[in-house]
Amino acid sequence: MPHMEQDEQLRRIAGLLRERNSIDEEIAGIIQRPMASGHLGEWVASRIFDIELAAVAVEPGFDGRFRSAPLQGKTVNIKWYLKREGLLDTSETATLDYYLVLTGPPSSAASSHAGTRPWRIDAVYLFNARRFRREQIARSVKSGTASSVTRQQWAAAEIYPAATNPILQVTARQAELLGHFRL
Repeated sequence: MPHMEQDEQLRRIAGLLRERNSIDEEIAGIIQRPMASGHLGEWVASRIFDIELAAVAVEPGFDGRFRSAPLQGKTVNIKWYLKREGLLDTSETATLDYYLVLTGPPSSAASSHAGTRPWRIDAVYLFNARRFRREQIARSVKSGTASSVTRQQWAAAEIYPAATNPILQVTARQAELLGHFRL
């Protein structure tokens, strides 16, 4: 590739990153935490699902507590995965009641060259943390980063757009708000 074309591509990337940095700075100002999918996912979920976030962003084991029924007072660890790749970062902490997982489109975990990771929410899942851990142990799956989740577990935990998990029913208002994050 000729140097002039490479230089132009570098200039274009630098310009796009300046735009992205400006947008990230504006989002960070709104959510009052650094702009990252984890922090933004926690902020979005807290507003849609009435969750009081922990005072510090590094609370061991969970991100907050549900403020209203049916899960009032229960602890929750919130994840936003820009693609649903069949994996979930889990914990063995006894203080965690639920994982609330926001995901983008389904995808295989096979390649890091699988295209972009769009900022969108296509589905929401609610996993009972203790039951999920028991299922992992029965399947000889380690907890921690990138724990394997079966298709059946994803399907049973879905609360949006399909309501297969009866523990938490998504209201019309919540569905409307989540719909703003679909592309």
